[in-house]
Amino acid sequence: MTLNPADENLAKSIRTALGEGVLHPVAQRYLEEPRRRFSGHVGLLALPRTVDEVSVLMRLASDACVPVVPYGGGTGLVGGQVMSDGPAPLLISLERMTAIRAVYPTENTLIAEAGAILADVQAAADQAGRLFPLALAAQGSCRVGGNLATNAGGVNVLRYGNARDLCLGLEAVLPNGEIWHGLSRLRKDNTGYDLRNLLIGAEGTLGVITAASLKLFPRPEATGTAMVQVASPKAAIELLALARDQLGDAVSTFELIHRQGLHFLSEVLPDVRQPFATQPEWCVLIELGLFAGQSPSEALETLYVAADKADLVGDAIIAQNEAQRMDLWAVRESIPEANRLIGSVSSHDISVPISRIPEFIERGAEVVAALGSFRINCFGHLGDGNLHYNVFPPQDHDRSEFDGRRQVVKQAVHDLVAEFDGSISAEHGIGRLKTGDLERYGDATKLAAMRAIKTALDPQGIMNPGAVLR
Repeated sequence: MTLNPADENLAKSIRTALGEGVLHPVAQRYLEEPRRRFSGHVGLLALPRTVDEVSVLMRLASDACVPVVPYGGGTGLVGGQVMSDGPAPLLISLERMTAIRAVYPTENTLIAEAGAILADVQAAADQAGRLFPLALAAQGSCRVGGNLATNAGGVNVLRYGNARDLCLGLEAVLPNGEIWHGLSRLRKDNTGYDLRNLLIGAEGTLGVITAASLKLFPRPEATGTAMVQVASPKAAIELLALARDQLGDAVSTFELIHRQGLHFLSEVLPDVRQPFATQPEWCVLIELGLFAGQSPSEALETLYVAADKADLVGDAIIAQNEAQRMDLWAVRESIPEANRLIGSVSSHDISVPISRIPEFIERGAEVVAALGSFRINCFGHLGDGNLHYNVFPPQDHDRSEFDGRRQVVKQAVHDLVAEFDGSISAEHGIGRLKTGDLERYGDATKLAAMRAIKTALDPQGIMNPGAVLR
């Protein structure tokens, strides 16, 4: 079906239906994404305030056969929020729909509109004496709708799961403008197909999420944080197993950090205070969330003693106060910014079975070395098998010198991921960056089912064309 651009005729229809306050000039930020791999174009920008306004916008776009790009915080890293090709779309930004509609502390539930910034949802939960555990580097600017549309992960997946696991129900507008009132607060609801989980992770290709019913959790009474040197990724995995044996679900974060990431911090972010005088080859950031009567320092010290006896660890720093804790976290959270400043040739958000991570890292170094004198910064969420495996130019070289090598590097890494029965997209989604990868590595039956679902819900193909499925 032929799509039409979002033009003045559609603008007139929108103004007639909703007045003058919904359409806005298109600022440059709506045309870019953080890695600047894609630049988009937009015909019209709409900033609705209610789900009913989103419904009207979608109905009008459907009637005019105009493509629609839903927009959250714009922090996605795979180009899902920018449309470069085809007719200029109607971009629907949820940034005005920011309300925390309700909090139910005894139910451990919170209802937020899709435009609510993640940090504000965390704060609303905290004010109610609860925890909303989704946490990631962009939490000060990313929005809940985008988090759900991409099934965001972050640093607490080990204990609490991905965004999908933190959602009970959704309110959403389908491509034809119909509103699905699915804001259930139920923990059990076995009434047919699960539309919630269909829309979560669909990256705006099946509808527009406008609100969500989110799971809250008891807030830990005490937090313990440590940075621990380990001899190797294998030792890190053995330390993780030991930690979970001793502490169970109290282990909320287990992040692997490589020396290359620490070198990058020294190179471009020297103000970040590093924990060790000599940068270790490998270290892990561990965080515990404990309840009344439990001592984080004692728990971490007991873990360290056991790990030391097993020859798994070297030096360690256990945070004694919040300032020290924040210093340790600053190291981990600054690595992506250092990566950006250095400029990668190719970045990979991958997952492999946890027990095979050491072998993958060893093989990956061999594969990349065969392609040139690249630097590898391998770090990430070891506890759930998600590595950010990023390849950089040699020192004193700019990534632009290797633009012609990006696809070769990416395919080599992703081929290895496939060999290890892993995923080429662990938490960032497919967007427009990885549509070819999904076709290359995806299961043919699954892809056929996805296309059938897309055709059934969006027969005109107006929802975020080119994202996820070409």
